[in-house]
Amino acid sequence: MYRFYIESSNVSDTTIRIDGADVNHIKNVLRMKVGEKLIACDGQGNDYCCIIAEFEKDNILLSITERKKTDTELPAKLILFQGLPKKDKMELIIQKAVELGAYEIVPVMMKRTIVKLEDKKKEQKKLERWQAIAEGAAKQSGRGFIPKVHDLISYSEAVKMAAECDLSILPYECASGIKETRALINQSKESSSIGIMIGPEGGFEEEEVELAKKHGIIPITLGKRILRTETAGLAILSYIMLTFEEEE
Repeated sequence: MYRFYIESSNVSDTTIRIDGADVNHIKNVLRMKVGEKLIACDGQGNDYCCIIAEFEKDNILLSITERKKTDTELPAKLILFQGLPKKDKMELIIQKAVELGAYEIVPVMMKRTIVKLEDKKKEQKKLERWQAIAEGAAKQSGRGFIPKVHDLISYSEAVKMAAECDLSILPYECASGIKETRALINQSKESSSIGIMIGPEGGFEEEEVELAKKHGIIPITLGKRILRTETAGLAILSYIMLTFEEEE
């Protein structure tokens, strides 16, 4: 069933009003008709099963048939601090991270970051593009809200932000102890927020790892293989997601 995000202010007791770009998408792209069903989500974890009641000039009126809490969100907020990668890798990372349950994605400028976003206009366009990708991935995967993609920040800012999480980890190729990694992830079920710091293509500088450790961020290993930046974050997100998922 098609899924659309709406403002909570557009929800009344029995109806929902859809406006903006989704009107054209529903009318002219999907060619939906009166009586067809769809799901509207208010971005606050509430889903509304609806039937299209009426097409107006700039709006679509939906009739609510059922209200329910979205059951696709994890009990912990997973915040991915991603070292800015080359080319379009960030788009893939954002899309898959949202599908795997990330709550927020924070692009980070690190010492070995190759890409430099020095043009503010281009940077803003990239951020808008990244946020649109997050929204598309949230729709596709049935998320209860659209994860936020933050503005690009420095590594020192990222470390301070990650230190505020209940638990923060830093996958690092020089770390060891896969048993410790498993134990830490299993214990993470006690945390309500988890920070995950991923280096860029060249990995972390040793001084960056030391700074993270001083702020309580724990280096972990993901195994014997060295993973690419676009793989490492998704691997640990997958592990945490499966750890948190509960039986029906």
